[in-house]
Formats: sequence, structure tokens, C-alpha cells
Amino acid sequence: MLLIGETGTGKELVAHAIHKLSNRHTQPYIAINCGAIPETLIESELFGHEKGSFTGADRQRMGVFEQSQNGTLFLDEVTEMEPALQVRLLRVLETGEYYRVGGTQKLLTRARVIAATNVEPEEALKEGKLRLDLYYRLAVLPLYIPALRERIEDIPILADCFLTALAEELGEYKQLTAEAISYLQTQQWPGNIRQLRNEVSRAYVLTDGSTIGIASFNVYPKPNVS
Repeated sequence: MLLIGETGTGKELVAHAIHKLSNRHTQPYIAINCGAIPETLIESELFGHEKGSFTGADRQRMGVFEQSQNGTLFLDEVTEMEPALQVRLLRVLETGEYYRVGGTQKLLTRARVIAATNVEPEEALKEGKLRLDLYYRLAVLPLYIPALRERIEDIPILADCFLTALAEELGEYKQLTAEAISYLQTQQWPGNIRQLRNEVSRAYVLTDGSTIGIASFNVYPKPNVS
């Protein structure tokens, strides 16, 4: 499965929901960001390594394929993975077989892989960030996650979820006024759900009392993002 959407649209939340609602929900759910792991380490992160396979490998280490085993493995920003490593990933997806770095023992995995990207697949293919064969393998079931500005009807629900989580953590429930909700629905949200969560959290902290009005969202100037 391939999840496609802008940064902050909640792709990992979707992947985790798919896992929780599937018959694999009792098995591990492992998530990694392929763009946040150095190129020299990501192969070991995915497949693990044997002791002595490279400088600093002082013990055997399981990779995320081994850790997730019969569960779900979420690979975020898969287009940031080097093409050579995409070949290895494709083989695992097709056969379920892989080797630890420096290893000779064939390992098997039944993990379900859900990948995600914030780049349009056609653009990633054109720029050489995504191999065509890997794309065909992942895009058996492509799922586009709309930007928050395209689903403003979700904003009150999301904001309430964030406020409920803050209330459980900090012990005080606060709610938005109708004016504040309308204000939030007029914004563009270039940072999508992640930005909304940060804005709601800041308004919660800045508000005395149980009602959050529009003034709590107009404290700092917004960056000019086109």
C-alpha cells in the first residue's frame, strides 16, 4: 500500500489505524522515517546486521523487518531511500526473503508494508527518486490523503480530539468558541494536521478559563507561505 499526501496530513495516523483495524492488530507496528536515517545506517535499520559486519557493529542487531515480523511496517518518505536500497526492498516485498547486513542466513518476514510519500509519484519517478518497479509493487492500493484545507469539515473534530488529549494530560478541559472554529476553518494550513495540533495546543496554554476564543489564535504573526 502507498499513502500519498502532503507533509503533516496524517499519513502515519492512517497507517496505524489500518493496523489497529486489521487482523494483525495484536502483532507489532513499527514506523520509521526513511528520510531521517543516514544513508550509511538505513540498510542496517531495515534488515539488521551481524556482529562485526562493519565498524561499530559490536553485536547482532535486528532490523525493523525482523521486529515487525507478522505485523505492520510503516516506511515514511520512501522516496528518500537510495535506488540501490529500493531494489533490496522490492525483493523483500516480492519474496519475503532478506539477509542481515554481513549475514549469510536467509530470513523470512510476513510483515505488511505500508509506504508513504509527500511527493507525487509521477514527479518522484521523473526525478529518479522512486524506481518504477517498486512503485508498481507499492501502488497496488494507492491512497491519497487530502490536505487539511481540502477537508475543513474535519477541523472541529480534529481540534476537539486535540483538546481532549490535552485535558487528559493536563487535567483541564477547554472548548473552542464558534467564532474560533470558524477562524480555524478559514486558514490555509500549509502544515496541515500537524500545524493545527500545534496551534490548538498553544491556544490551550495561552487561555485562562474553559473557553478558547479567536484572540488566542492571533498572538503571533503567521509566516508568509505561498
